[in-house]
Formats: sequence, structure tokens, C-alpha cells
Amino acid sequence: MIALETAQKNISSVGFLDVEIDPTLDLFEEIEKLKKEKNAILLAHYYQEADIQDVADYIGDSLGLAQKAKETDAEMIVFAGVHFMAETAKILNPTKKVVLPDLKAGCSLADSCPPDEFAAFRAKYPDHVVISYINCTAAIKAQTDIICTSSNAKFCVQSVPEDTGIIFAPDRNLGAWLQKELNREMVLWDGSCMVHEIFSLEKIIKLKEVFPEAKIIAHPECEKPILDIADFIGSTSQLLRFSKESEHKEFIVVTESGIIHQMKKNAPGKTFIPAPGTEETCACNDCPHMKLNTLEKIYLCMKYEMPEILMDESLRLRAKQPIDRMLEISRQAGLI
Repeated sequence: MIALETAQKNISSVGFLDVEIDPTLDLFEEIEKLKKEKNAILLAHYYQEADIQDVADYIGDSLGLAQKAKETDAEMIVFAGVHFMAETAKILNPTKKVVLPDLKAGCSLADSCPPDEFAAFRAKYPDHVVISYINCTAAIKAQTDIICTSSNAKFCVQSVPEDTGIIFAPDRNLGAWLQKELNREMVLWDGSCMVHEIFSLEKIIKLKEVFPEAKIIAHPECEKPILDIADFIGSTSQLLRFSKESEHKEFIVVTESGIIHQMKKNAPGKTFIPAPGTEETCACNDCPHMKLNTLEKIYLCMKYEMPEILMDESLRLRAKQPIDRMLEISRQAGLI
């Protein structure tokens, strides 16, 4: 077993470095033991690797994870996702310990919206309501009136009176799709997700020629040319539900490939083809940040209860208000 002193010496500000784990350990069994010993819950996003999804207590998209984090009675929340998701869990649970297996698990979309620059941008539209996609930092949430996810974004926009202007941040692609769907003009922050922007329209069209019966299903974070050819557009949970309930048997999946694990489990008789990216030699539909989390890191994170997410209380309170508003809108819409 690992000595605590050795582990502490090898833990940096971003997580575990050179801590060795006994290779004979059954990590699935050890993680389950730690959950019971520490009254911990393991929350995982659909984009996590398959093994992590299989050992998680709850798997979901951003809306489901936020709701589960708010409801849990666990004393420790282990978040297998990216930093802003763990931050959200801490915002909703100030008295609980929230840990993230790797603090380097960031988000290109969240990084595309620096708080100081956004504050200056927001000041240009003082009468506008700010709706921010949950894929943003706590500092951006604190400057926001309503948080949304891709599952409830339409309802959040529709909650704002027609004669009131809206700033939508940070994802320009999701914002542009909402404008089209709702016929509602908004001021868009120019941010994007590296994974959803790198899909190749040309390669997807060629893939469709190979699988002519396949339905193209896409996340609204994708660029407009991709969405224009999609047969169905929705959040990760909506894509999962559609692929399960649809009468069709083949799907070209235009979002992070981690979701395909759940799609196969929910509809084992169907075929799911990950959409290709623009590069020839990389898994461009995999989020490098999401994939930083591993079973080994989750085990160490739970065992030593670090790295822990900590937050200034005044920031937490300001960031919590728009999340509470989102959850209220979601309840009114019957989404949760």
C-alpha cells in the first residue's frame, strides 16, 4: 500500500505525479470500498472513459450532474469531469468536500472567456440579461443572471421577456443555434469548444456515403455547417435518448466519443459511428481534458481526498444565484 507521507510528497498543485499503485489492486473493488468508507459519491460526465462510467454512481450531462450534486447526501463528491463541473458542485455544496482527480482537467470553452475581458464586454450592454452556458468558470457565473445547459438553454432564453436584450456566453455556436431555433437576436461572446469545432464536414459527408442509412446526430456546440446537415441536434442526454428511442439502427455521432459507450449499452443492437475530425492522426473527437481522468487518479483522489476544490465564499454566493435560477427554470419546464 502507499504510505500517506510518500503520497503527499508526490502531489503537486495539479494532482498526483509519481505515486505508484500496487498493480495487483482491483481498482473497481477499491473504489467501491472507498465510497462506503468515506460516504462518497462518484459523479461522471458522459465524456469520461468507459471504465470510469462503469464505476460511477451517476452518469449524466451538465444539467443532470448539477442536479445530482445539489441533491446528494454524500459527505464527499468525487467529480470525474472537468474543473468547471467540480466548481459547480462546490458552489451548490459549500459544506461538502469536492475533489477532482486532476486539476489540469480544464475546458477550452471555459478558457475562451477570461473574466476581466467578459466584464468589459458586459459593460457595453448594461440593460441586457446575461445567460451563460454552464461550461464556464465560477468567475463568469458570478457575472451572469441565468446559467443554462444545452438541455435547458431554450427554456432559459424564453424565460427572458422578448423586449429585453440578451448576452449569451461563452459558446458562439450554441448561441447562434439558439438564435435560429427561437428567432431571437442575442449578443454573442466569441468562444467555442475545441472538440466540437474540429469535426470535418467533408469527412462526415463521405462517411454518410459509406453509411447511407445512418442518421447524423450532433451537439449544438458544433459549427453551423455541421448542424445544417444533422438529422437531430441535442444535448448529450438528448442524443442518448434519441439514439435509444429512434427506429433507426445506425448513427453518425457528432460529439465527444465518450457518449458512445452509453449509447451502446442502451441500444446494443444499433451501430454508432464517431464522426471524424480534421486531423488524420489524432482522436479529434476526444476531449483531452476529460480524458485526463483515469481510474488510478480517481482511486488516489478518493483515498487521500485531494486535490480539493476550494472557493471564496463571496464568489460562491454570487455564482450560485444564476445556477439556482437555472434549476428553477428547469423545474418549471419539467426537465428535472
